[in-house]
Amino acid sequence: MSFPTDALISILDLEQLEVNLFRGRSPQNSWQRVFGGQVIGQALVAAERTVDDRLCHSLHAYFLLAGDPKVPIIYEVERIRDGQSFTTRRVKAIQHGQAIFALTASFHKMEPGLSHQIEMPKVPDPESLPT
Repeated sequence: MSFPTDALISILDLEQLEVNLFRGRSPQNSWQRVFGGQVIGQALVAAERTVDDRLCHSLHAYFLLAGDPKVPIIYEVERIRDGQSFTTRRVKAIQHGQAIFALTASFHKMEPGLSHQIEMPKVPDPESLPT
């Protein structure tokens, strides 16, 4: 792997502090604020680490305050629902005792879906049609 890929994987590898509680760090560069994509990615990783054998199929994210890159971000995961097919998680990102970001994610169990598409009719190729 290249260095940028290693750095990205490192940023997304959160430290688990407790059940449902994770700590993320920011790259130490000259930025004055935390990059929003980093916060979304870390929050999704935190949520995903509380879910088994399901993939995220939707999420909603809200940026509340600017993040401070010098301070670790604490991600608190709330287990909203663990159903037969769907799982819902809410994640709050905290710095300086305040929520800076909120994410709600829904995960779905891998299962076969409906097969309702009809077969494509036989038609001539576009190249064989008159102009």
